[in-house]
Amino acid sequence: MAQCGQDPPPRRAQGRLLSSQRRCSQEDLTVSVVFPGLVTRESCCRFTCELLKHILHQRHQLPLPYEQLLGFSGKAQGSEDAAKKRSWTEELGNRQCKQTLSDLEELLGQLETLFAITPVPRVLLLLGGNPVNPKELYDIDMAGVSVGNGEQSLGTRPCLRQLFHALFLADPFSDLRATSVLSLVVMVQGQRQCGTDWFKPKLNYKVPSRGHTLTVRLACTDSPAPEPTSGDYIWFQAPVTVKGFQN
Repeated sequence: MAQCGQDPPPRRAQGRLLSSQRRCSQEDLTVSVVFPGLVTRESCCRFTCELLKHILHQRHQLPLPYEQLLGFSGKAQGSEDAAKKRSWTEELGNRQCKQTLSDLEELLGQLETLFAITPVPRVLLLLGGNPVNPKELYDIDMAGVSVGNGEQSLGTRPCLRQLFHALFLADPFSDLRATSVLSLVVMVQGQRQCGTDWFKPKLNYKVPSRGHTLTVRLACTDSPAPEPTSGDYIWFQAPVTVKGFQN
């Protein structure tokens, strides 16, 4: 096994950034990012997880960024006397926070497992409504991503900076109205025979065509990735529904 110190440093992501483009519908927005090289499956998983956490916070389903909530949740484990002094509303909010963070932690861990066993060309984050007719749809399209190993691929951090710089320029959330607490359903496209036990196959699922849609389209400048065929790839649904909470 090669030593870590012998691996060449990851290349910096300095590729071109495609500006966001409005589609025909005023409610639909596409943000396209082209990475200047190959990326790993682990990086694709990080892109998905960081976008998921970012969207939940931007759409007011988390009062603070996910990592900050984890820190505050740990500090909130006070003494028994302090717990007795909390009002019932504080206790209710604390329970809701713990449940949401627990569901998110499980979901993020299972996404990491799924990305390790199958290519994932597409992920849908469905906010509100139901999986067939959500209020908001966030489509992470990675069909154009070319995957390589660690030595060939770009570093994850510079790619994340490029991705979130694109989101910052597009500013896709500023025109959206604040919303009440909603539930999030995650649909993932993977190989039919990938062997996942946690995600549930949805053979007849079709991508919704209604509701506000934000598409984040990721691609690489290196050799184009092959388009997955419908027979090889199916939709899987996460069995955990993440319900947001507000202070």
